[in-house]
Amino acid sequence: MTRIRVLLADDHKLFRAGIRVLLQTVPGIEIVAEAADGREALRLIAAHRPDVALMDIMMPNLNGLDAAARVGRVFPRTRVVILSMNADEDSVLKALRSGAAGYLVKTADPAELELAIRAVARGERFLSSAVSEHVVATCLKRIDHEQTSLERLPPRQREVLQLIAEGHTTKEIAQKLGLGVKTAEAYRGELMKGLDIHDIATLTRYAIRTGLVSLDT
Repeated sequence: MTRIRVLLADDHKLFRAGIRVLLQTVPGIEIVAEAADGREALRLIAAHRPDVALMDIMMPNLNGLDAAARVGRVFPRTRVVILSMNADEDSVLKALRSGAAGYLVKTADPAELELAIRAVARGERFLSSAVSEHVVATCLKRIDHEQTSLERLPPRQREVLQLIAEGHTTKEIAQKLGLGVKTAEAYRGELMKGLDIHDIATLTRYAIRTGLVSLDT
């Protein structure tokens, strides 16, 4: 039987350890790499080309949704399952729009994790049983329609926004993204112009309000 190769991306070491121990008991599934943030996950996906990436929705440097979108564009053979504490409509909708093949609530039964991995590895879509039928139906109707102001931002601007909200300076952002300082400044200017927000504090509140970063980031 062909083994399903899995990458796990989550910034909590204890959570990763628990998932690792759990999957070690599941026949035909193996974790080939672990990452603590979305940017590291992309590097490891490029190196290991896993079949499935389990991706926490809230991670530093690059969140799970933007990482999932990048995976879909660059590594389409790797199927992403978003992991989240939330089962609300907006969270599920954002995950589906990012291109994720699955959405699993972290409070799910351990058996559901195996079901999710096997389903997306077969090319199917998987949504956690904690997500109600009403939410699923509404999300599927909305997925190709209205976009939020955050979703309308180009991927690079969302990356810059997240890093600004996490407290990084322009120089640090340039280093993390492999850009020149002036280029990073230009992205920040375009971001502020596009959102009609002209100070860091308001940008940070916007990032928190839209779920791009959390208060404890």
